[in-house]
Amino acid sequence: MIIEWQRAKYGLRRAWLCALVFAFVSVPAIASAADDPSATSFIKTSGTNFTLDGRPFFVTGVNNHYLTYGSPDEVTRVLDDAVAMGANVVRTFLQPVIGSLDGSNPTIWDWRLEGEASNLAVKGTYLLYWDPSQNKMAINDGANGMQKVDFLIAEAGKRRLRLIIAVLDFWAFTGGAQQMRAWYGSRDAPGVQSQYNTDLSKEKSEFFFQDPRTKRDYRTWVSHVVQRVNPLTGRAYRDDPTIMAWELMNEGNAQPEALRLAWTGEMSAYVKSLDSNHLLSSGHANILDPKLADLTIPTLDFGTWHGYPLYNKLTVQQFNEMIPEFCQLAARAKKPVLLEEFGYARSNQNVAAAYAMWLDTLTRDRNCAGWMVWRLVSRQDSGRYPVDEHDQFDIRNDGSAIWNILKAATAQAAQTRETRRVSETIREVP
Repeated sequence: MIIEWQRAKYGLRRAWLCALVFAFVSVPAIASAADDPSATSFIKTSGTNFTLDGRPFFVTGVNNHYLTYGSPDEVTRVLDDAVAMGANVVRTFLQPVIGSLDGSNPTIWDWRLEGEASNLAVKGTYLLYWDPSQNKMAINDGANGMQKVDFLIAEAGKRRLRLIIAVLDFWAFTGGAQQMRAWYGSRDAPGVQSQYNTDLSKEKSEFFFQDPRTKRDYRTWVSHVVQRVNPLTGRAYRDDPTIMAWELMNEGNAQPEALRLAWTGEMSAYVKSLDSNHLLSSGHANILDPKLADLTIPTLDFGTWHGYPLYNKLTVQQFNEMIPEFCQLAARAKKPVLLEEFGYARSNQNVAAAYAMWLDTLTRDRNCAGWMVWRLVSRQDSGRYPVDEHDQFDIRNDGSAIWNILKAATAQAAQTRETRRVSETIREVP
């Protein structure tokens, strides 16, 4: 998003913040494997909790955007850094999506961009494209296509990490739903069609979710993905417990809301008809929905929300106060609710204290199902960390105060949940 930075202000006492940060950094490390004793069991839900083998599974996770098109080394470095942080879940999207290879059906974003993977240089990778000889969508199952997803799933499984996979991205950064509608001539006004434009035009927010051709393509894509057999594991994706959950789309901003809910209900039922093993969510940001309407859809297993004080015009304290509100919605619906994207610019002097406070609030609330920070990046093949001077949300394994707080928070979450589980078990003994 191209949005001018405005610092969030808040009024917390300095001494309290310092104590909070110190408490997080002082928590001893606990291996994430303790949260994940079985790599062969599917994650399930029980009330407001995710569960693994009947025990609460509190998500302490990360997002990364280039795992389906980065080099093998770039992918494994991210996964290794996730393990080093103590994360138990990694979230990503299935991308890129392009026009036709011969250019007759244009690609609406710069898929030939040179540079680093984190900066959307996909280096010839594409999963979906337009085939002019067949006049329809085609799927790339080759080494520069779905085989990259095979590799990601196999490598995550080796590290006992779980994956949340959005089967499509709404935004045009690497094509997504916007490229798919463009196959059929749907265009924004001149000068607006840009991979970096996040304004919601009528075409952008309606066409993909209404047109029978894009709906057909979406179903074809989902069916192909969940039934694909990974040659590296010998398992169909729908039978692989490394995948914690599918998401219909990252931030599928259909408008009006009635259209979004209708599409979500229809497509979630379709996914469940193909795969009853995995959890399913919409992947919607939901921060502007005070009721989190997704929770009313029976074929969705959990709710999601994405929050950024910068973009949502919230102070650090206001964002902290939203956390129990969303978790209370989980309690009412008897479904987990996951804060699956959040970030705060590292140039803010209070960034470490902000993360410490938010993560502490999430961990202590029994109705909160977990958190996933946006976004973990690792050294690129150039040997450098990605340049991130716009949003400044990147999280790195660099020994910084932010890294140490996130690492300590994963340990605190494991410790708190285990202590609570033991306490509840003791109370149940007659």
